[in-house]
Order: sequence, then C-alpha cells, then structure tokens
Amino acid sequence: METRINPMVNEVGSKWARYIISSNKAITDSALPKAVQELVKIRASQINGCGGCLDMHTKDAAAAGESAVRINLIGAWRETTVYTDAERAALELTEQGTRLADSSGVTDEAWANAAKHFDEDQLMALVALICVINAFNRLNVITRTPGGEYRAGQFG
Repeated sequence: METRINPMVNEVGSKWARYIISSNKAITDSALPKAVQELVKIRASQINGCGGCLDMHTKDAAAAGESAVRINLIGAWRETTVYTDAERAALELTEQGTRLADSSGVTDEAWANAAKHFDEDQLMALVALICVINAFNRLNVITRTPGGEYRAGQFG
C-alpha cells in the first residue's frame, strides 16, 4: 500500500494532528479507565479498517499489560466472557457512535447502559475519545497511512 500523503510531514496535516493530539490530553487525564480507552480505540479502528491505528493501539495495549486474548477478541466482544459490563457498555457506545450512517445514531438504551457504569465526566471522556479515534481513523484511511511499523510508545 502506498501512502497518498504523509499527514505528519505535511504542514497543514501536522498542525491539525497536533491540535487533535493535544485535545486527547483531556481524555487521558480523565478518570475513564485506561483499559477502556485502549479497547475503544481498537474497536473503532477495526470498524473503520484503519491499519495504522490498529497497529498503534494493539501494541500500546499489549505494552500496558493488556492480555492477547482480550486484544484479539475485541471484534467479537459480544460472544466472549473476558470483558466487564462497563467495558461492554463502552464498546457498544463505540460501535454505535462509529457507525452513525448505518443507523439512527446512538440508541437511548446504549447511552443508559453506559451511564450505569460511568459518571458524567467519564461519559464525556468516552464520547470525546470516540470522536478523536474516528477522526484519526479517517485521516489514516483517506491518506492510506499503513500499519506495521509502529513501536509501542513511539509517540509518547
């Protein structure tokens, strides 16, 4: 796969990416559990077919101590026993928030389920995270940024 344009080298692309990355600090500094954050990034990236983000977030999750079983089963989370109820609620919200064009958006049931497990600040961090990872997925898919070369922790 040949990259169309390297957004991290392009002046506009790198400036945009820095803004989005800096907005992510509000999420990483929040009380939203780190494991949930990685699971959400991986699931959205699977749905969007983003090899660059899947490469990054699966490696970062493994480096943070996430088990191979949990990383490998995210795409079939409904048919597994390895995720908590809170993680399942976050994954459902992620799927609905990522597949907006496939339905009428996020259902009240998915929102209520997430609200049972996360306080208001954690919910906002979860929503923001879904927005951020979808933005990066789209950037990488459109520009054909490939996966495979990332080293865990490479970008800080």
